[in-house]
Amino acid sequence: MNLAILYYVYDPMCSWCWGYRPTWSALQSELQRSYPELSIEYKLGGLAPDSDEPMPDEMQQLLQQTWNKISEQLGTQFNFDFWHHCQPRRSTYPACRAALLARDVGLEQEMTLAIQQAYYLEAKNPSDNVTLIELAVGLGLDEALFSKALLSESTKAKLEEEVCRTRHLPIQGFPSLVLLVNGEFYLIELDYQNWQTSFQQIASLLSE
Repeated sequence: MNLAILYYVYDPMCSWCWGYRPTWSALQSELQRSYPELSIEYKLGGLAPDSDEPMPDEMQQLLQQTWNKISEQLGTQFNFDFWHHCQPRRSTYPACRAALLARDVGLEQEMTLAIQQAYYLEAKNPSDNVTLIELAVGLGLDEALFSKALLSESTKAKLEEEVCRTRHLPIQGFPSLVLLVNGEFYLIELDYQNWQTSFQQIASLLSE
C-alpha cells in the first residue's frame, strides 16, 4: 500500500460527531488492526466562530430538535439541562482551540471526549474558556500555560489556518472522513450505525 492518510474532520461541539462517536471508535480500532500502516489524522473543521452573543431562540430550538433526532436515531445520550442552566452561544472555536492545544501533547482525542462529555452529559458550556481550562486541568495540563495559550493570537491563527485547509478537503459537513491515497482524495461514506460500510470502502480504495 502506498502512503495513505485517513482524515477525520470534526468539531468538538458538533452533535452529530457525538452521535457518531461509538461507530467511529469501532471503525478506528478495526482500521488500526487491519491496516497499521494507515495514518489517521484528526482535522478541525470549525463549526462556529467566536461570539459573545447569546444564541437566538430559534437556533436553540433547532439544536434541541437535532439532539432529539440523534437520540431517537442512534440512542445517543444528551442532558437537556444544558439549555436551562447555561447561556448558549453559537461559538465552537474556543473548543477547537482547546483540542488543537491538546494535540500538541498527544491528548487531542482525550480533550475532545472531555469536551463532549461536559457539553452533552454534564450540561457545561464549552464555549466558555473557564470550562475548557477546567477540562485541561483534569487531563493533567498546566492551568497557567494552557490558559495563556488558549487566548493567544498564535493559537487563534493556527486554528484559522487549519480550518482553511480543512475546508479545501472534499467534505460534507461534520463529521466527515476523507481518504488520501495515491495522491487522490476520496470522501468516505458515513454510516452512523454500521462501521463496516466505511471500512469496506476504505479497504477497497487501499487495495487498488
